[in-house]
Amino acid sequence: MNVLATSHRLRTGRHSDIGRAYLLTTVARERQTVFAHFPHARMAISALHDCDAAGLSFTLAFVLMPDHLRWLVQLQCGTLSGLMQRFKSRSAAAINHCRGMAGKSLWQPGFHDHALRDGQNIRAVARYVIANPLRAGLAERVGDYPHWDAVWM
Repeated sequence: MNVLATSHRLRTGRHSDIGRAYLLTTVARERQTVFAHFPHARMAISALHDCDAAGLSFTLAFVLMPDHLRWLVQLQCGTLSGLMQRFKSRSAAAINHCRGMAGKSLWQPGFHDHALRDGQNIRAVARYVIANPLRAGLAERVGDYPHWDAVWM
């Protein structure tokens, strides 16, 4: 099934509750390994910090893999869609400028979100997020992988 044709369904039933923690996942277009290039990864991470600095989010944990982002975040204002739009547009503009590809699409349309339930162990979710490079065989220890962070570390 075509991702572009079904991306609108990702938004059906989505709620954005201020103060709630969400696990967000978004993927680079065609799963390109854009973030394997260290400067591109740091530009994307800078866009995450920009969302926090703008008061839209509070990042609890994230890992930026070579082709996707997992972001455990508490929504501070606005909507999840607005937050992801800001992150994607800021990161794409910076990275594509660096690559000489201004105006090109960096991210696949849409994103996946999972609202954490009250009482759900948020630290366990954060550990799951930051262990992603271990499961993918990109590192033997979490500390060996450069593109992650968590407020508890």
